[in-house]
Amino acid sequence: MVTIATTKLNSGNTIPVLGLGFWETPSNHAAEIAYAGLKAGYRLLDSAEAYGNEEGVAKGIAQWIAEDPKKHLREDVFYTTKIRDGFHGYDATKKALQGSLDKAKPIGYIDLVLVHSPQSDYEKRHGTWKALQEAVAEGTVKNIGVSNYGIKHLKELFAYPDLKIKPVINQLELHPWLTRTELVKFTKSEGIIVEAYSPLTRAKKFDDPDLVKLGKKYGKSPAQILIRWSLDKGFIPLPKTAHKERLASNLDVFDFKLEPEEVELLSGKNEDLKFCWDPTVYPLDNEKK
Repeated sequence: MVTIATTKLNSGNTIPVLGLGFWETPSNHAAEIAYAGLKAGYRLLDSAEAYGNEEGVAKGIAQWIAEDPKKHLREDVFYTTKIRDGFHGYDATKKALQGSLDKAKPIGYIDLVLVHSPQSDYEKRHGTWKALQEAVAEGTVKNIGVSNYGIKHLKELFAYPDLKIKPVINQLELHPWLTRTELVKFTKSEGIIVEAYSPLTRAKKFDDPDLVKLGKKYGKSPAQILIRWSLDKGFIPLPKTAHKERLASNLDVFDFKLEPEEVELLSGKNEDLKFCWDPTVYPLDNEKK
């Protein structure tokens, strides 16, 4: 089994440097994948209220812990969920968060809650952050962060008059064809770690000649090369799979590193290509929509 290293968040807590994403994982399959992922070596599991599989992921974690309570420790697992756009605002977030906590009851607490995207308005985003800060103070949530936030959204958050906790994470779609250089640089400069979702380009770029060539050089698959690229860029990649047989292969990326020029070769493919949504461009209240 692979042991995944951790890195420190600006909260002082630690997070594994590679995780397992649960977007599009069916709710009736999530517990099985979560359990199998933990058995394979994953320790960071990324769910969301909008995915409809929080309960299953928590059940899978609980099953793994119950299997060997002396060795399988809750504190060794990092469980993430998110507040969806429709639940922005102080009261709505409190209610949604309680729902997520209820689903996480078998594992006791949530390690990280992200604002799923900035798509609401100033008052609602502000209220959501206030509610999340309170959850950290109460101890039910250990860390808070954001997802799909552009530079302007981060600056707005930093200017909240009652800001007590900065985001620990900004989770973004990132891969060689979407490098978001300026946003990544700004996020890191503020001490916020970048997580990369859809790091495998939904398999749309697996036939890229340079990717194939690097795969042959290192004896790795295109997916493994893309995960390694994310790691070498300093991101926390969150590859997802609903196939248990691929769980181990996506972890088999710690026995090599890309050369600096190879990282640059892949990064040079940037064409602002998005395979998902892009809320990073969502206008602030004083901008034209």
